[in-house]
Amino acid sequence: MSITTRFSVGIHILAVLDIYQDEVTSSSFIASSVNTNPAVIRKIMSLLKAAGLIHTQAGVAGARLVKPAEQIPLLAVYDAVYADNKSQALFDVHQDTSERCLVGMHIQSAINPILHRVEDALREELKGSTLADVIEQIRSQE
Repeated sequence: MSITTRFSVGIHILAVLDIYQDEVTSSSFIASSVNTNPAVIRKIMSLLKAAGLIHTQAGVAGARLVKPAEQIPLLAVYDAVYADNKSQALFDVHQDTSERCLVGMHIQSAINPILHRVEDALREELKGSTLADVIEQIRSQE
């Protein structure tokens, strides 16, 4: 599951929903902020909804956060937007290397422990950071 922009777009969507909570935040409105197609926003919003992070109502434009931004760890966003790829590791090591080469024979076993530690560190960092932290940074740049 290589890192894509899904994660940052998921955070972007949630930040818009929090900052503009008193306005109608349609997928078109959010798409204009992200500079993408509303269909992309709806796809990611469906993942956020399935994870219990947002509430939407059929036939009504807009969405809202299910809980305060302080209670939404970035790890929950990460897990939500990559829910369809949970069985895959963040990093993938190339396969079918040469068994006749010292490097080819051992590259996976040499790299995998390092990559697992990196992924664990990433998850810990995201667990300790919240949507509110991101929103605070956004507001501080006004």
